[in-house]
Amino acid sequence: MASVLVIDDDPEIRDLCRTILATEGHQVLEAPDAPSGVAMAREHLPDLVLLDWMLPGVDGIEALRILKSSANTRQIPVLMLTALDGIADIALATHSGADGYITKPFEPSELVAVVRRYSETPPTG
Repeated sequence: MASVLVIDDDPEIRDLCRTILATEGHQVLEAPDAPSGVAMAREHLPDLVLLDWMLPGVDGIEALRILKSSANTRQIPVLMLTALDGIADIALATHSGADGYITKPFEPSELVAVVRRYSETPPTG
C-alpha cells in the first residue's frame, strides 16, 4: 500500500482523507500548511501528495512548484485537492506540475481510485 501525504489546512478534510485511505491500508501523513507539508515530503518521500490549493501563507500552487523543482521530490505525484474547479484553475495547476486534480467535495470511492492509480508504480525493466 502507499504512503500518502495530505497537505490541507482543514482538519476535517485531513481526518476524512486519513479515515478513507487508512481503511484501504495506506499510510497517511498529514500537514496543516505548505511549509510543514514540503518539509514532510522531503523527509518522508511519500508515494503521493494530496495538496490543497487554498492554504494560509504559502498557497498550494507555490508548494507544488517547490516540490516539483526539487530533485528529491519532483518524482512524487502531486494531486491538487481543492474546491477550485474552473478550467483556468485546472490549467494553472497542470502547468505548475500537478499530476492530477480532485475537486471538493469528493466521493470516498473517487479518492481511493485516484490514490490507487497514482500510487501504483509500473514495473521498470
